[in-house]
Amino acid sequence: MGSDNSIDKDSIGLLENDREACSGKEGKGKRLWKKVKYQLVEYHSLPAFLRDNEYILGHYRSEWPMKQVLLSIFAIHNETLNVWTHLIGFFLFLALTIYTAMKVPKVVDLNSLQHLPDILKNADLHKLQSELLTCLPSMPDLQRLRDEISSWHIKELLYNCLPHNVKEDLANLIAPLVIRPITRWPFYAFLGGAMFCLLASSVCHLVSCHSERVSYIMLRLDYAGIAALISTSFYPPVYYSFMCYPFFCNLYLGFITILGIATILVSLLPVFQTPEFRTTRASLFLGMGLSGALPILHKLFLFWGEPEVFYTTGYEILMGSFYGLGALVYATRIPERWMPGKFDIAGHSHQLFHILVVAGAYTHYRAGLVYLRWRDIRGC
Repeated sequence: MGSDNSIDKDSIGLLENDREACSGKEGKGKRLWKKVKYQLVEYHSLPAFLRDNEYILGHYRSEWPMKQVLLSIFAIHNETLNVWTHLIGFFLFLALTIYTAMKVPKVVDLNSLQHLPDILKNADLHKLQSELLTCLPSMPDLQRLRDEISSWHIKELLYNCLPHNVKEDLANLIAPLVIRPITRWPFYAFLGGAMFCLLASSVCHLVSCHSERVSYIMLRLDYAGIAALISTSFYPPVYYSFMCYPFFCNLYLGFITILGIATILVSLLPVFQTPEFRTTRASLFLGMGLSGALPILHKLFLFWGEPEVFYTTGYEILMGSFYGLGALVYATRIPERWMPGKFDIAGHSHQLFHILVVAGAYTHYRAGLVYLRWRDIRGC
């Protein structure tokens, strides 16, 4: 009996040792699996929903938990620069929006007033005085007029009685003192569209690797952001160019808004996100941009000869060049198609596309400032 008990104890001890050994191996296995689980993988190991560009061969994240996906914003992989190029762009436009809200009306006024002494010095004051005394005999001398000319009432009196050529001279003289900033909503609509596009794109590139469902949602958000940026980019040039022509203003704004909504609806179709439709996607967004040629030509026809019109048109051509080149690079997948695997981390087409989009949007912001100053001073 005693020997049997000893055998049982030995057996139990062996079983416990085996269990501990197994649990130790299992713990090591779990730790090893955690290390391996969040390693970057190659293109051929990806699920179908993550296969978009066969020329980028490695450094992919695939179906990671959301916590690791969010933390990967600080890691190096083939989406790192896609995330940061547009995230930095978002913060840039957020800063520009705050600056515009706080400074732009004041900057316009101050810049205009700085040139007032030169305007007074170069103006033909004797001619103006003669015309004014003829027009309004009861009006005091020109020195007093200059002291009181900030009043809109005086401007209206002068415009009602002076000859047309004198009106223009006097308008140039008093415009800096009577600036009344026009509405800013078209400009803020563009800034909002730019920020939405850049932030949506950044989030899409960060979290789309989590799961097929998340990827499905994020890609559609990304396409909606692109359509929003293109549509709202039309608002400042169309509104400020045709604010004195309500029919054309409403026509162009309505057309681009409807086109933007239609593009967003088309982008919701599942087939739209497949790699086979890469060229179709680029062509659709490029077509939206090219539709802006008509209002630009119309603007040139109406205001030919005004310097601001040429400045803004130059900015718009440059903006279109940035967007068009970006769409071309995106569709052709240059340069990674020439050297697959060499541009996985930095320099591939989508990163270049992002940089060109930010450059184009910033160019359009500069054009918007010219529009604001032009309409603030000129009015209709």
